[in-house]
Amino acid sequence: MLITIDVGNSRIKVAVFEQNTLIELFVFETNDAEKKFKKILKKYPNATHSTISSVGKINFEVFDYLKTNTNLQIVSHETKFPFTNLYNTPKTLGIDRMVVAAGAVLQYPSQNRLIIDAGTCITYDFVDKKDQYLGGAISPGVKIRYNSLHEYTAKLPLLEKKNIENFIGDSTENAIHSGIINGICYEIDGFISQYLLKNQDLTIILTGGDADFLAKRLKSTIFANSNFLLESLNLLSIYLHEND
Repeated sequence: MLITIDVGNSRIKVAVFEQNTLIELFVFETNDAEKKFKKILKKYPNATHSTISSVGKINFEVFDYLKTNTNLQIVSHETKFPFTNLYNTPKTLGIDRMVVAAGAVLQYPSQNRLIIDAGTCITYDFVDKKDQYLGGAISPGVKIRYNSLHEYTAKLPLLEKKNIENFIGDSTENAIHSGIINGICYEIDGFISQYLLKNQDLTIILTGGDADFLAKRLKSTIFANSNFLLESLNLLSIYLHEND
């Protein structure tokens, strides 16, 4: 069994895999990490291997605990990925973006792929059918947009995302919801349209914490999978084992 670990900007997501089957999913805050991992390993004593990718912070005690109790694999820029990285600044490319690009290559071979990760930021990553990573885009995520409107204005309230029924906001709160949610959906659909102009056989994967919330609002045909990064870590671990 394998434990895959995604350390994000705001929380940690963990999945337990048996081959390609996701057995159980866990989500928790960073400060609870060591306690949570002890519970996971107690529940799954056969989970002898783990693999981790991190864009956030995790303390050394947690790393030491995972190294001591599992065969820990840390995904880094030096990891062997199943694509050619043509990014002009490869060392600045986020590990999370590299992992989902790897997952797209391994799960959807010989296709053009656009991976959209709707988390703290919304990232767009394109890997062509020749398995060449070409780059993408980064924009503010849902929560950042709500926070920004509140923090950079004098009177706009701080709101949480919610489902919207009307395009025209009939109050300040509804206008904020409409502007943010519709704006993000138009952005994503616009990016997809631009990629489709040159790549008719495009496979589109939407993932991240806001994937399910946004998926039903998009016009484009997509594969929505909020756990795609964790699944990609599993696929990458198998790939590295087979190509060691």
